[in-house]
Formats: sequence, structure tokens, C-alpha cells
Amino acid sequence: MTATLPQSVAALVAKASRPEFGAWHRNVVRLGGCTNPIHLVGAATVYDTTTGAALLTYGSDVYGGRLLTACGNRRASVCPACSALYRADTYQLVRAGLVGGKNVPEVVSGHPRVFATLTAPGYGPVHTRRERDGRVRPCRPRRQGEDLCPHGAPAGCHERHPADDPRLGEPLCPRCYDYAGAVLWHAFAGRLWHRFGLELKREVARRAGLSRTEFGEVARLSYAKVAEYQRRGLVHFHAVIRIDGPDGPDSAPPGWATVPLLADAVHAVVGRVRLSAPGAGVIGPRVLHFGAQVDVRPVTSYRRSAGERPASASSVAGYIAKYATKGAESAGAVDGRIRQAREMVVLPVRAHVLRMIGACWWLGGLPEFEPLGLRRWAHMLGYGGHFSTKSRRYSTTLTALRQARTDHRAKQQRASLGVADRPTVTVGRWRYAGRGYSPAAALLAASVRQGGASHGA
Repeated sequence: MTATLPQSVAALVAKASRPEFGAWHRNVVRLGGCTNPIHLVGAATVYDTTTGAALLTYGSDVYGGRLLTACGNRRASVCPACSALYRADTYQLVRAGLVGGKNVPEVVSGHPRVFATLTAPGYGPVHTRRERDGRVRPCRPRRQGEDLCPHGAPAGCHERHPADDPRLGEPLCPRCYDYAGAVLWHAFAGRLWHRFGLELKREVARRAGLSRTEFGEVARLSYAKVAEYQRRGLVHFHAVIRIDGPDGPDSAPPGWATVPLLADAVHAVVGRVRLSAPGAGVIGPRVLHFGAQVDVRPVTSYRRSAGERPASASSVAGYIAKYATKGAESAGAVDGRIRQAREMVVLPVRAHVLRMIGACWWLGGLPEFEPLGLRRWAHMLGYGGHFSTKSRRYSTTLTALRQARTDHRAKQQRASLGVADRPTVTVGRWRYAGRGYSPAAALLAASVRQGGASHGA
């Protein structure tokens, strides 16, 4: 009895017998295992800019009818291959702002800078894992007589939760938890960060004895930050904050600019940033602010031992790059946008996350909250801000890094075509023609991903 080959294997075997297999194979392999490539149809011509002669013409028919290009999605849960590239670019961007490189001078490593973590406030007690001196502590111990909340649920928890306990991040009492306040905090988190930046500049200027105008003439604050979802479904902001001279990393900061001054200013400002949420007549007044827990550490240009408080430039860059590729799915939410209420019935999420999504949907349907677009961002638990951002003069840009990679590949292509020593320009016309893989291409892409994972291991 002859075994039947799976459809994808049979399609790949059939494809291998065709004349265009080599070009088709290269078209898929060069994507590096992208999970959802974009299809383009069209053609391009390479011209010699000196003579105007056409040196080469190629079209999508060379690649089996479709030219594939990577999706470029930054989220690891959507496309591990493209997110790995995004993560590497983010690492280089953040690190360049700490030690130089990528057109950033190395003297920037001597500028005062700190690695700050700004947390979300608490909207109700949740199960958590606490450790001290390597030992797991009770979750939320309570004194005698404080055993029940107003709804009759336990107000404390004496368990020592393992790291994989599904209850971590879940509220002790869902009825006590302020879900409306939590999703509104998410909706305004970006504005809170913006206000924090303005207030920090004022505070640093005040400590230096300068007005805001005078401060701008001698110094500049730069930053790079990332948002990280916690198990309780709220984001923390991790940021590198740096003091430069007035022209950015190219200019030396003034003598009064020190790491202790910057760190103290961050601590002082976090507690002062306040915003009033809309809809007080519907759900009561809400004053939005950062959490009381604030961590500020100096950043060194070299690696310290594990027991020391300063953070190394490489570890900070790696930390920010890691979370730049993650989204709300790390808190147990979903990847895609929720377009209709009935979709919530079948969402594969835990109860706490579903309640946050439900709060977004409920508030988003009220006129007072319509401008916030909470339903649009319900799958993100109300957070519609960017995950990774930087100030204009912090360092290089992702666009510049991508352009450098594109230019390098174009140079390699010209060399392979034998026109590396001639000035050329490529003129083409391409149109979108779909996404995804055929069964044969999907099998080949999976093997590329597996090969990359084995090589990385």
C-alpha cells in the first residue's frame, strides 16, 4: 500500500520540478521565515544614470507570479521572524543613545542618564508572587479580623504562589476591583507620560536655578521608552532618560547636570503628575496618576555584577528591545481587534482580562467616553498608545536603520548583477496582490524558521 504524501509536501515536490523553482525558492527563503508575507505584482527596471541605458528588467513572473516581501510586524505573537528584526533594530537604537554608534558620538556615554520604571496605580488587590532572599513569601497576608472584603470575599491570601499559577494577576475580589478606573488609566497613559516629560523638564530647570527658556539654551532632555504589560493587565513604562547639551548628544551637558540630580527630579515629578478623567457624572470622579512604586537607576556603559544597582547599557537596551515586540497578549489578551460584542463570548482569555475588555466595551459605548476610542482598543485593554517611542534627538531612528539595511542589500544585488561600479537607479511599479503562503511555500517557510531557531539555540 502506497502512503499518500501530505498536500504541502506533494505541492513542494511538484514545485521543485518546475524551471522557476530556483527563483521561487530564493523568494521564500530570503523572507527569513516571515509568517504572513505581502504579495506584490509588477515589474522594475534598473537604469544606468550616466547613459540612461536599461541594464536589467525583472518582474513578479520571475518569482512564480508574485514577489513576496516580509510583513514587518513588530509583535512576536504575530510574526516571530519580523519581530526578531524589529527587536534587533530597537536594541541598536537604544544602545546607540547610551554608548554611541549609528552616527551618535561616543561622548554620549558620559552624559547623565537613568533607567526609570513608572508603574500603574493599584485598582484593587490581585494575587501576586512575592520573593525575598530567594524565598517565596505569602501572597497578601492579613491580620486577624481583616479576613473579608465588603462583598464577603477573602481580603487576603496566605498562599505562596508558584510562578505558573493561573491566579497571578487575578483580583482577590472582582467586585472590589475598579475596572472602569483601570481602562481609563490605560486610555490616558500616553498623556500621563507626555505630562511627565514636561514636568520633568521644569523640575530639572528649577533644581538648576533656571527658567524653562534658559534651560533650553543650555540643556536638553532625551528619552527612549517602552510599555510592558503586567499580569494584572496594566502597563508599566520603562525609560532611558538622558541630559544632553542644547544640541542633543553631540553637545556636552552643563556642569550642574548630574545623575543624582536627574534621579531625584524623576522621583519628585512622578507623584505630581495628575489628570482628571472624563465622565465623572457617569462613573464618579477619577484622578489618573502613576503608581507609588518608582524605580530609578543610573546607567553605566559597562556591565556590573548582579548585586549592584546600576544597570549596564547593554542590559537596558536588551530589556527595552524585548518588550518592544510584545503586546497585550503577554497579559493574556488577544492579538486582533474586537469588532462586535458577541465576539467576547468566545475569546480565549481569563476572567480578569475579559472583564477589562468588557469595561472598554461598556464605557466606549457611552457618549462621554466616545473620543477615547475604547472599543477600538478593547483588545489592548484600553491602551492605544505606542509601545516603544523616543524623543527626536535621543539617537538614530528605526527608519535610518532600515534604510541602511536596504542600501546594503541593494549594493549586494548590484554586485551580483555585475553593475556594482556603475551608478544606477531602479524604477518600478508594484501593486498589492494578497498575503500569506501557498501550501508549498508555507512548508518551506516553516523549515526556514526551524533552521533559524536551531541556529539560535
